[in-house]
Amino acid sequence: MARILVVDDQDTIRHFLSKAIEEEGHDVCVAASGEEALEFFASDAPEVVILDYKMPGMNGIKVLKKIKEIEQQTTVIMITAYGEVSCAVKALKAGAYDYIPKPVDIDHLLLTIKRALESKKLWLEIAHWRKKQLLSFDFDFVIGKSKAMMDLMGMIENLARSETTTVLIEGESGTGKELVANIVHKLSPRRNEPFMELNCGALPEQLLESELFGHERGSFTDAKAQKLGLFELANGGTVFLDEVAEMSLTIQVKLLRVMERMTFKRVGGTRDIKVSLRIISATNRDLSTAVRQGSFREDLYYRLKVVPLRVPPLRERVEDIEILAKHFLNNYNTVFSKNVQGFSPKAIEAMAGYNWPGNVRELKNVVERAVLLFDGDFVEPEHLSLGEMSGSEADESFEILERALSSGLPENGIDFDGLIGSIEMELIDRAMKQSGFNQSKAARLLGIKRDKLRYKVKALEAVAGARDGGNST
Repeated sequence: MARILVVDDQDTIRHFLSKAIEEEGHDVCVAASGEEALEFFASDAPEVVILDYKMPGMNGIKVLKKIKEIEQQTTVIMITAYGEVSCAVKALKAGAYDYIPKPVDIDHLLLTIKRALESKKLWLEIAHWRKKQLLSFDFDFVIGKSKAMMDLMGMIENLARSETTTVLIEGESGTGKELVANIVHKLSPRRNEPFMELNCGALPEQLLESELFGHERGSFTDAKAQKLGLFELANGGTVFLDEVAEMSLTIQVKLLRVMERMTFKRVGGTRDIKVSLRIISATNRDLSTAVRQGSFREDLYYRLKVVPLRVPPLRERVEDIEILAKHFLNNYNTVFSKNVQGFSPKAIEAMAGYNWPGNVRELKNVVERAVLLFDGDFVEPEHLSLGEMSGSEADESFEILERALSSGLPENGIDFDGLIGSIEMELIDRAMKQSGFNQSKAARLLGIKRDKLRYKVKALEAVAGARDGGNST
């Protein structure tokens, strides 16, 4: 049973709604205006508010915003007249859980209340875990106490519990956009349904189309059997499209149709397939600029951007750097069976003063490397290698290579593996920086696949660790 406030200026509607909700076992109170609702709310806040949009005096949006100022976690369901789509969008952006069109379908309303209460119960459990700092390792990118992250988590909570089917996550590479998408799904009523993800920048157009929509047997040369696409496999759940700005205009048209109609055809198919999906997209590019340049459709841009989430770069949440670094250190102590105690004050100062172009992903990699290669108690600035993997070592390697190509190998020979490894690492470092620490783009700059890039980084770091360990005796 929940305490529910019904706010509407019409006596008949208040009576009708309150009676139906009471029959479901809830404790119902009513208000005839926004002002009366806020007075009631200030003294005895309910769990759910059913709020009419059009009322004399304060309209529903103003009341909604005031309610959220008083109690952020209150669930508000807005009632709007038929056709007031713009009002519904405003309500969702202001923090409403969902909206119900008039005339009110009471079964729809009761089901929405039930879902809202179930979702709120789940969120309260997660909020409890957050307070006790018991979030799983998968949630590490959003750990922090900065206002930027608290605001983002508040938006994620409201959005996840709503029925909004379109979400756009914007942010630089390495900020944790994929993680945010996962959290939105895990906190949503769709959490028990599939979560399917795809990097749109990692596949050529034909393969991307097949992955998204599936294909019929014989639809193209290598289509030897029918294949179900992500949209079909994720029916009822969530599809996450990373690097959506890399889609071709042809695929963009088809994506727009899915978002508007929730139907699509497999490649080579003739039958419309209907699905129910939440589509979450992410990009590190400015889509408005892409629209002006003609590489991204304007209608798709506005369809994606109904509810945008911006993940702040690490340089805008400096107060979270120490918290994140210590969190990563504790985890990598476990992974590598180490007992590094922490960071020296100078190391913390160095991390706070660094710009972090690769954001949280770069911080995570820096801490991983430090824990892997360090055997002391407290990490110092020189163990972090901030912004420079091995500058002088790489320069020396390039000089040796240049001399070897121009005048031959030295009589005492060279360290072949070390030389090639140093040059490879320097090229990888430069590609990562040039691509904004986007691994897919860095791999393209180097002419290799992303999996190979990841393998090389791990292999080279392991070799460097072994060499450092051997020289430290």
